[in-house]
Amino acid sequence: MAEVTITSANFGQEVLKSDKPVLLDFWATWCGPCRALSPVIEEIANEHPEIKVGKVNVDDEPELAQQFRVMSIPTLFVFKNGEATARAVGARPKDDILAMI
Repeated sequence: MAEVTITSANFGQEVLKSDKPVLLDFWATWCGPCRALSPVIEEIANEHPEIKVGKVNVDDEPELAQQFRVMSIPTLFVFKNGEATARAVGARPKDDILAMI
C-alpha cells in the first residue's frame, strides 16, 4: 500500500478513523535524517498492507506538528483505534519501527 499524505483536512478520516494501525511520519524535504528514513518508511508501506503509512510534511502542516508537539524531525507516531500508542524521535532501523507497531 502506498504512503498517504496526511493533512489537517484528512487527518480524522485517515488516522483517527482508520481500521488499521497507522504509522505516521512527521518530516520535511530539507531534513537529512528524514530523507534517510524515507526509503525505510516506503518499504514498510509496500511490505505491510495491514499497516496504513502516512506522511505529514511539517512545513505544509504546521498545525498538526504543533498539535502533537513535534519539536524535532523525523518523528514517528503509531496510532491504534484513534489513539497515539507510540512515539519515536529520530531515524530508526526498520526493525525498531516495526516493533513500535
